[in-house]
Amino acid sequence: MKSTLMVMTVLTGSLLTLSACKDNDISSQPGLPYQSNFQQGQDGWIADISDYGVAQDTSMRFKSARTGLPAPLDTTRQSLMLESMNRSDDAFMFLKKKVTGLQPNKDYSLVFDIELASKYSTNSMGIGGSPGGSVWVKAGATGVEPMKEKQNEFYSLNIDKGTQNNDGKDAILLGNVGIGDDQPETYKLITRSNAEKPFTARSNDKGELWLLVGTDSGFEGLTTLYYSQIKVTIN
Repeated sequence: MKSTLMVMTVLTGSLLTLSACKDNDISSQPGLPYQSNFQQGQDGWIADISDYGVAQDTSMRFKSARTGLPAPLDTTRQSLMLESMNRSDDAFMFLKKKVTGLQPNKDYSLVFDIELASKYSTNSMGIGGSPGGSVWVKAGATGVEPMKEKQNEFYSLNIDKGTQNNDGKDAILLGNVGIGDDQPETYKLITRSNAEKPFTARSNDKGELWLLVGTDSGFEGLTTLYYSQIKVTIN
């Protein structure tokens, strides 16, 4: 009898431990809160670029990939890399992801905590603007999928994410990609958050929201960034 009770206790404890681990892994659950560090994959995030002319399509040199962080950072840590040459002086490189399991047509007050690797000094000089101080991080959410649309030979988003360092209806400014003043061009991890200014978004009638994270650039040159963690919580 004692042996049977001991086995049952061990099994019960193991099941509780597994259940707790699963509950803490919010990246695998539908809805919000949400968090990913991209160690297992892209977790449904889709990369794209907008705000440039059709004639500039090939010269933008946009690319994205799931890859390790750049040296001297921990190269075994996975991230989502986004890169482009800003020929339009207004390029918007972004990531989007659909979350489900929310209440339909409900307002959610959201806080984004974003960790990314940048190598650009905040007060650096560049064509059109600073590579660090004039590339702005934005985040938001909407009930419709953010899509790149072609209108009058120009690619723009179908939602209002604002222009460069200005807020829009569907996204707000979190800061820039600068790593600090007078810094050497070496990749460092930085965090950007809207904890002091939560963003309100309304889910659609299916209980879905599309999350949006990106950079609105005023620097007319090559920008390469690595997103290492995205966390979205309900305020």
